[in-house]
Amino acid sequence: MTAAATLVANGQRVAVADVRGHHISCRTSVRLFRGKGDRVGDPVTRQLGERMRVLGIDPGLTRCGLGVVDGVPGRQPLLVAVDVVRTSSDLDVARRLVVIEEKIDSWIARYRPTAVAIERVFAQHNVQTVMGTAQAAGVAMLVAARHGIPVSLHTPSEVKASITGSGRASKEQVGVMVSRILKLEDVPQPADAADALALAICHVWRGSTTARLNAAVEAAANPAGRQRGAFGRSAHPPSRERK
Repeated sequence: MTAAATLVANGQRVAVADVRGHHISCRTSVRLFRGKGDRVGDPVTRQLGERMRVLGIDPGLTRCGLGVVDGVPGRQPLLVAVDVVRTSSDLDVARRLVVIEEKIDSWIARYRPTAVAIERVFAQHNVQTVMGTAQAAGVAMLVAARHGIPVSLHTPSEVKASITGSGRASKEQVGVMVSRILKLEDVPQPADAADALALAICHVWRGSTTARLNAAVEAAANPAGRQRGAFGRSAHPPSRERK
């Protein structure tokens, strides 16, 4: 049994994924730009600098959303690809995590993101669900670290506020805004796909600012440390032996 999911990007309807067996394998993904020797081939981002290709991951053991967007701060992001990895509850947890790991690894190798944004996991009433979500998030962070890609965690409220302007927005509202921001005719389905794209968009708009602030703090701390070291040495000059 095969079921295809579709979405419309830039006026073109494309197949996103096919359900086969216990997980979804990507069949046709949306690829907007091709850059030879560069992770982002968009001429706008090349000109403006600070270009980012972000892989957003909405972690989950049953459904794990993946979404890639290109963008720069203050500009409209552009859709690159979106998919949802599904695993069957008939498989043991270890095998399900392997399926997720393999898919994320293949996406990173194919789309070469400059950053990975993952939803921060919070405790829920359903302990089994939150454990599976945390396990999938851990696998995603491991794969990104293996490729040397920086990982950022964003809370659901942070993502909702960035996309809709309200930290209490519903999933439906997030999906609608994602489709508007990326100029899609349809809302990406299922909701995990829209959430992954929302994470990527949030990181483009907010993560870059956070990274610059962290870099500024680190740069300011290093001279301060050197100054403290210099003052410490001057306060205790080396003794000279009298002849």
